[in-house]
Amino acid sequence: MTEQEALIERLMVQHQEFRHLKEEHQQYEQELAALQRSPFLSADQQWRISELKKLKLMAKDRMEAILREARGLQKSAQATA
Repeated sequence: MTEQEALIERLMVQHQEFRHLKEEHQQYEQELAALQRSPFLSADQQWRISELKKLKLMAKDRMEAILREARGLQKSAQATA
């Protein structure tokens, strides 16, 4: 397991916002995949795909910010130890 994977696993247990964002991201991905399997999309479905991509990106950006913050806390804790 990489350091990144270990950190994500720890955050999934200890950080409620991270866990919520990860679950949302997965839900958006599943809905997006279901819509993209359709051979023909209505205007509403095309709009929803665009919206899902934005929501997914926002969730991922926030998760990355939490990961950066957690890495920074890890490094400062190691430096003081």
